[in-house]
Amino acid sequence: MKVGYARVSTTDQSLDAQIDALKRAGCRDHIFQESVSSTSKKRPELDRCLQTLKKGDTLVVFKLDRLGRSVHFLLELVQTLGKRGINLVSLHDPIDTTTPMGVAIFQFSAVMAQLEKGMIRERTMAGLKAARDRGRFGGAPQKTSPQQRAAIGTMWDSGKHSGREIAEIYNISKATVFRILAKRKAATAIKKPARRKPTQPR
Repeated sequence: MKVGYARVSTTDQSLDAQIDALKRAGCRDHIFQESVSSTSKKRPELDRCLQTLKKGDTLVVFKLDRLGRSVHFLLELVQTLGKRGINLVSLHDPIDTTTPMGVAIFQFSAVMAQLEKGMIRERTMAGLKAARDRGRFGGAPQKTSPQQRAAIGTMWDSGKHSGREIAEIYNISKATVFRILAKRKAATAIKKPARRKPTQPR
């Protein structure tokens, strides 16, 4: 028996295209459908679908990402289905575990996806390290230049400008102004050598 599963992320999206394709693939009487994000932990129709499947059945989906976007989740699902004697077919991916070649292609695709994820992470970490070596750190870019931050400190020290006025002049928030001042104060404190206490005469 072929059992279909169709999913969209929001109720505004239509399931029609998926359902039509599943029917053409032979899933005429058993199509489970739901509108829920793939990252949601609660997917009752998918749970019902998996419970309905029996040994020798085939789960058919329009695309593999209808089941989930996590490579880890998909690998676990295919392994679980395989142990139960259930096949998986994705109409728009080269996935058909009813054949040995289909199983091999799925496993290779999963390995390549995991490899790509690892390479992206490695490049990201290398980029962050290079930035740190050059004195730059991760996070949002600075909203002000070093010259502007120095001018903000001078304006504040003069006592002629409030935090709100400085923020309006530089088109930044008051919170940003006071963060700049706090960092400036901390940097100044670090540069100043600690005063040595005078020794008491014996």
